[in-house]
Amino acid sequence: MKTLSSNWFIEGSIDFEHKEYILLSYLQQINQHFHQNKLYPDLNDLVYHYNNLKQFKENKQILQQSFPQRLTQADIEAVKITYERIVEDDALMLEIEQIINYALHKMNPALQEGRDIYEFVENHLNIEPIGVTPLYPYEGYMLLCNGDEQGTRVYEYRINIFEDRDEKYRGINTTFVSQYAKRFINTPEAIRTDLIYTRKNLPNPAVYHIESDIRFPLEQTLLPLAKQCLIKSISKAA
Repeated sequence: MKTLSSNWFIEGSIDFEHKEYILLSYLQQINQHFHQNKLYPDLNDLVYHYNNLKQFKENKQILQQSFPQRLTQADIEAVKITYERIVEDDALMLEIEQIINYALHKMNPALQEGRDIYEFVENHLNIEPIGVTPLYPYEGYMLLCNGDEQGTRVYEYRINIFEDRDEKYRGINTTFVSQYAKRFINTPEAIRTDLIYTRKNLPNPAVYHIESDIRFPLEQTLLPLAKQCLIKSISKAA
């Protein structure tokens, strides 16, 4: 996918028409993917850039905290030098503010479409635990059915909990295990029994069945949302 650098709006030639071309090319690709119900990684990337622009506009400064995930120390120093040049040039700052306002305005519809698709997919997912849920539900198997596809994908999952001073975060890692053909004998309960019998590393796993009544792109949409759905379900029950 086409990507924007973290400081795309202030690097290189700061010219409105040039930045407009870069932005519209980026958004064109995102909109094409959204129209195909492909959400990721585009939605995360779009949210990232939107928040960066808002932070710059609100704070009028570039800090290391603005780009915690993408910039190296060398990048941060380069941005600070660029910023020092910008703040001394009122005309340049006005040009940047025009670019930022335009970009935020153009990103808004794409963000809303991404959110709408997210909610649409989420509303078409059904999740249920299979068998008795163990006291430790943070590792086990996720059974995933994608609309009218003739099969059930099995993923081993592990949920990790991260804490800082104020909040607790949950992340999930999944590994594809196998796929069961869609037959009357391959019920979620039967798949659970077979997994316990054939995979001894998890003798008493939590097993969740997630099913979509519409087929969605697997890697770009269904799997990421299924993982988030699983985290929400386990968090509520814990």
